[in-house]
Amino acid sequence: MNASYRPGRGLRLAVATLIVLVIAAAVVLLGPLEAHAVVDPTPPVDPLAPGGDGLNIEINGPNGAPSSAIVTLVGITLLSVAPALLLMMTSFTKIFVVLAMVRNALGLPSIPPNQVLAGLALFLSLFIMAPVIGDINELAVQPYLDGTMTVTQAIDAASAPLRVFMLANTREEDLALLTRVSGAENPDSPDDVPMLTLIPSFMISELRAAFIIGFVIFVPFLVIDLVVSSALMSMGMMMLPPVMISLPFKILLFVLVDGWALVITSLVSSYQGGG
Repeated sequence: MNASYRPGRGLRLAVATLIVLVIAAAVVLLGPLEAHAVVDPTPPVDPLAPGGDGLNIEINGPNGAPSSAIVTLVGITLLSVAPALLLMMTSFTKIFVVLAMVRNALGLPSIPPNQVLAGLALFLSLFIMAPVIGDINELAVQPYLDGTMTVTQAIDAASAPLRVFMLANTREEDLALLTRVSGAENPDSPDDVPMLTLIPSFMISELRAAFIIGFVIFVPFLVIDLVVSSALMSMGMMMLPPVMISLPFKILLFVLVDGWALVITSLVSSYQGGG
């Protein structure tokens, strides 16, 4: 064994080497910071000044029309609120309620299914609202796409045909009821009725008309149920459900009088200002 070897010499050498490496790393890391601190910061630039490099968002295209991105955003927004607009501002609610009452009056709780009734109500609503939709497209949508009308002006122009349609199919009693509930003063003319009052008034009038039509539809089928029940009671057939006997007669009556055509004709003709 070498007499000059010391056990602690290697440890001291490793510690010294580590200290040197730490100092070198600190010099490398702090060097760019010190160099960067010497440079003066760039003064801010006014984004409104000519030649400024500030953020600029262009909503309209080169010809003044809205850009395709804005049109896509507006379309997606309308699709998200379309169900609410369909229920509150069109004839869909009244038609669907009447069709559901016809199904219940026949004694068929699931035939036709809800999907069929909703589809029929949707296309009947489009048929009734076709003139209103055409006016909205002509007065608001096309001018906005051409760049001759702003978004606010387009919304005001689009609400005018809807207002005319809803006022023509809303009872004055319902308008007065919602006006009293809101605590507002009576409007001087129908054009002064706010949309927040007109929309619920229109829905109440639609539901009232739907229940009136449903009552008229229920009466003949109720008579058939009473006649069948009385006949079964007189024959002593109390254990036989009357619905089983009356259902074929109700379906036969509905087919003979062409019930679907009568219901749809009465629904379409009940609207003013639409199709």
